[in-house]
Amino acid sequence: MSTAIKTMDETKLAEEIVSVMDARVVRVCSDDRENVRFAVRGPMKLRSIVLGRAALRRLLHDRDGAIKIEYLQRDLLRTAATRSEFVYPRRSAVLPAQERLVAMSAVC
Repeated sequence: MSTAIKTMDETKLAEEIVSVMDARVVRVCSDDRENVRFAVRGPMKLRSIVLGRAALRRLLHDRDGAIKIEYLQRDLLRTAATRSEFVYPRRSAVLPAQERLVAMSAVC
């Protein structure tokens, strides 16, 4: 599969996830190749949505991807009134994995 098709699939998946926000979400074009960013307008606290491309790629090929997408959509709707930024994967989930890699490389 070419990288253009992979990018298009990731973008479509990201748009599907944020589609629960109605027309209040506008895609922000950026040079960031690692994330898909959306700006949110409207009378809510949420102002930006950041979805990691690598996580979206994993989600595309996951057996339970449809269920996880549904959970992400619910989480996005639930947190729109309380957080100013929605990030997937959550930074708290990413940091422990990076710490394990650093620890493993230190042992070798």
